Amino acid sequence: MKKHSLIKGTIILGLAGIFARFLGLFFRIPIQALIKDEGMGYYQMSYPLFLTFVALASGVPLAMSKLIAEMNAKNDREGVGQVLRQTLLFMIILGSAVSILMLVFARPIISILKWDPKSYYSFSVIAIAPIFVSIMCTFRGFFQGLQNVRPTAISQIVEQVGRVVAGVLFAYLLFPKGIEYAAGGAALGTLVGAIMGSIYLILTYFKVEKEMPVRKVSKHKHILSDLGKAALPISLGAAVGTIMSLIDSILVPQQLLKAGFTQTQSAVMYGQLTGKVFTLMNVPLALSMALCASLMPIIAEAFYLGRRGSLIKRVDMAVKLSNVISLPSSLGMFFMAYPIMHLIFMKDAAGYEILQYISISIPFLILTQTSTAILQGIGNYMKPVYNLALGCIVKVIITYVLVSFSFVNIYGAVIGTILGYVASCLLNMKDLKRALNIKINWVDALVKPVIASSIMIIAVVFSNASVYNYTRSSELSCVISILIGIIVYIFFIFILRIFKYEEIKNKLRRN
Repeated sequence: MKKHSLIKGTIILGLAGIFARFLGLFFRIPIQALIKDEGMGYYQMSYPLFLTFVALASGVPLAMSKLIAEMNAKNDREGVGQVLRQTLLFMIILGSAVSILMLVFARPIISILKWDPKSYYSFSVIAIAPIFVSIMCTFRGFFQGLQNVRPTAISQIVEQVGRVVAGVLFAYLLFPKGIEYAAGGAALGTLVGAIMGSIYLILTYFKVEKEMPVRKVSKHKHILSDLGKAALPISLGAAVGTIMSLIDSILVPQQLLKAGFTQTQSAVMYGQLTGKVFTLMNVPLALSMALCASLMPIIAEAFYLGRRGSLIKRVDMAVKLSNVISLPSSLGMFFMAYPIMHLIFMKDAAGYEILQYISISIPFLILTQTSTAILQGIGNYMKPVYNLALGCIVKVIITYVLVSFSFVNIYGAVIGTILGYVASCLLNMKDLKRALNIKINWVDALVKPVIASSIMIIAVVFSNASVYNYTRSSELSCVISILIGIIVYIFFIFILRIFKYEEIKNKLRRN
């Protein structure tokens, strides 16, 4: 089976992730037009709880991929098969238990969290998905541990296609019964997508199984205990983004009510934050998550084999990639918030100011995720978790206090998110420097990407204004200016030698 380098793995997963996110945008556009911000609020209230399970569940396969990478490094193929079987059994039991608990206690949970009762239908449908998410996560962890990211990439697309088609169809069919039922129909797409992604990965595994003697059982007595020691902290680290979203889903609606807004107004503002803003932020985060998924087994293998030179190069490359992804994304969303939202959501740009300000958090969020993957890849499982916990405390305090002021309202959550990620990021980078005793080349990793991103955004803003003056079409000017920005950015990446052409060519060719 082919192994993918850090850059190649990131590109494959990143492109698949971005394509899946764009499919998700095609899901959001008709759904947003159909159920509006109010319906998106009902849908999104329960969604962060589901995403938190997804993030927490993803920690087990990440830990599993680390174990598989180490076993594969010493050619213990039978051990690889045992890790897969034991993890799959554990994850199916875990996912089933979570689904049952969510279904049984759906109404009490909604009542305790003071969500709108109309969110019940979305919550009940989403509650079934953890069973299939557990299956998907496990097989993705298996393939990523073997440093083959292609099945994961394809499964993301399959999952998203199922989600889009089924979600839009059922939302449309159920709309005559009411917005809350249509929101439940949209949630049904999540379940269908998870089922389709699971089926694809299972079929792919049976094809790959023929190439590996995975049915022979090796005597590894402590697989589940080793998995458990690594899984919880990796899960919490992987949940860095969704934990922040879960905090918002719990605190923001409650505090908006305290600020004097009605339940409908609260649902609308919360729908803008999560249904629109977080959807757009997920596009650059797709590349970040791809980087982390490729990074964990590669870092673990280099560390396990004691290849310090290779380890340092990979860490340096990972930090550089983080900034190359995050900086243009942040600047683009800050300066082009209104045109982007006007384009994506069919001229409904309400909430673009939220996107503008929360985009400041993107570089800190992505670097937090990357540094967490590196630290946990070298066995420092708990330090990123403590740093995340401190960031969440900052987030909770600021959100709780500021959102309750009517003149601040939803922007209190934005401020809390930015400062929470800043705190976690700075603590992670401090621990990374101490753990590996390395000096990152900040000129290549930060200064040059800042220069390239700044030139890019100047070109984007200027071309957007120029094209609009000629065409009077904000949609066309937005698309053309973004394409120009991408070309300018890639050009200056090579002009400034952030990545050398030979370096990229060699890494892309390496299996």
